[in-house]
Amino acid sequence: MAQRAMQLHDASALRRRVSEAGATPKQAARALRGWLRGRGMLADAEKRDAPFGRRVRAELVELERGLADLARIVERVPGDDGAERCVVALADGARVEAVALPSGSACLSSQVGCAVGCGFCATGLGGVARNLTALEIAATFAALARERPLSRALFMGMGEPAHNAAAVLEAARLLALDGDLGRHHVVVSTVGDRRLFDALDRDPLRPALALSLHTADDALRRELLPRAQPIPVAELVDLGAAYAARAAYPIQAQVALLAGVNDADEQLLALASLVRGRPFVLNLIPWNQVAGLAFERPSLERCRAAVRLLMRAGVLAKLRWSAGLGAGAACGQLTATRPS
Repeated sequence: MAQRAMQLHDASALRRRVSEAGATPKQAARALRGWLRGRGMLADAEKRDAPFGRRVRAELVELERGLADLARIVERVPGDDGAERCVVALADGARVEAVALPSGSACLSSQVGCAVGCGFCATGLGGVARNLTALEIAATFAALARERPLSRALFMGMGEPAHNAAAVLEAARLLALDGDLGRHHVVVSTVGDRRLFDALDRDPLRPALALSLHTADDALRRELLPRAQPIPVAELVDLGAAYAARAAYPIQAQVALLAGVNDADEQLLALASLVRGRPFVLNLIPWNQVAGLAFERPSLERCRAAVRLLMRAGVLAKLRWSAGLGAGAACGQLTATRPS
C-alpha cells in the first residue's frame, strides 16, 4: 500500500484508494479531512455514527505512511516572530520550501524553483526544475499541519501557480473542500497569466486571488518580471476585477516596495488610478533582502507615507511586513538551492 501511495498524483486517485480500503463515503470524508488538517486519517475513527472497522484502519494506516513520503519536512528553521521555514523533501529527492506562519496560514510551493525570474526574488535565480503534483502540495500542507493548527493555504511559495494551474487548482479544491478550509481561505497568487484566468473561470471553486502588480509602468514591470507573460498592467487589473466580480471576493494586489525603483509618489498614484473604485486591496510589501540582489528596502517612514498617499487617493492600502524575515522565510526569500 505504501509503495502504491507514492504513485498517487491526483485527488481522484486518492479518494479511490481510500474507498478501496473499505471506507464508506462518510468515513472517507473524515479520513481525508483528518489527514489534511494534520490529525491523521484515523483521528475520527471512533465516531459513533460510522466507526472504522479493523480492515479500514489497517489499510488507512498504510496509505497514510505512503502519503507521508510524498512530502517530508527534513529541516525546520524557526523565526523569532513565530514563523517557521520548512525544507520539504519530495519522493524523488527534489526539495522545496514552505512556511508555517503565526497567523495560522501555510505558504505553499507549486514548483521546484520558478521560471518567472523576478529580479527582486531569490526563488527564480536557479530557474525551474519541475512542477509539484496536487498531492505533493496537499501533503506539504498536511505535514505543516501536524505541528500547528492551520486555517489558510497560500499559494505564495516557490513557483508561479499559473505555470502549474491544473495541479494548483486541484490542490486548492482538495484543501478547501476535503480539508474544510473554505474557498476564501485558499489564496492563489500570480504575476498574471491569461491561462490562469481562463482556468479560474472554468473552476467551480473560485478561490481568493492575489495579483502581483508591483508597478503601473509596463516597461518597468517587464524589467522587474522579465519572463512574466507580457500583459499590460491595465489589462491585468481588468482581468482581476472581472474575476473578483465572479468570485464575489476582492483581489489582493501585491506591490513589493523597492527603494528608488517603484516607491515614488507619482508611481504609486499611477497604480491608484488603475485600481480606484474597483475590488482591489493594495498590499505594500517592503522588499525583503536577498543576498546578491542590488535593491534596497524603503524606510519605515517612506512605507507609511506610501500607505497614507494611497488612502488619500481613494484606494484601500495596507502595509504588510513579511513574517519569517529572520528565518529566510519572508516573501521572495524561498529557494531550493540554499545550503543545508
